[in-house]
Amino acid sequence: MTPHAAILSRNLNFVRRALPGWRATLFGSLLWAATMGTSALINLLLDNWATPEKIRTVSLLFAGGGALAFPVGLFVARLVSLGRRREVAFAATMVCLAAATIGLTDGLYALQYRSYYAEWHAPVFTLTWGFQLAFTMAVASYQFMVLGIRLYFPLGFIALFAASLWFAQQRR
Repeated sequence: MTPHAAILSRNLNFVRRALPGWRATLFGSLLWAATMGTSALINLLLDNWATPEKIRTVSLLFAGGGALAFPVGLFVARLVSLGRRREVAFAATMVCLAAATIGLTDGLYALQYRSYYAEWHAPVFTLTWGFQLAFTMAVASYQFMVLGIRLYFPLGFIALFAASLWFAQQRR
């Protein structure tokens, strides 16, 4: 075996060991989606938000972001903390799961925002359309960071802490 093949094999084995099991991925994604959607729902209801349809849309958006984020965050946390102490696993889960949840929910929000404004944009794949797409997505991301992240508190943060504790207790 060549040295490059040995390194590649070792790296692939490391990544393979970091892959979470299907049960943890499936049930964790469902639970994380329900928790993130519920967190948004509670905050919107407490704020006496606009209409039931908009509350439902935002709650489903947060649930969808949570469902997509859990497998990604869990995999990256396992990859970072593989073979390390529990403190590292706890911190890795806090950072990776939070970043994945916020990032993927932000991405879904930006896509929904873009689809709303698409009818006023230039024809697809023109230079003007490219600028409109980039700036619409950037504005949507900024808006989510300013207005959307608050919907994760306090329930989402408590769930993040609990998920990090659960992950740190798992066998390394």
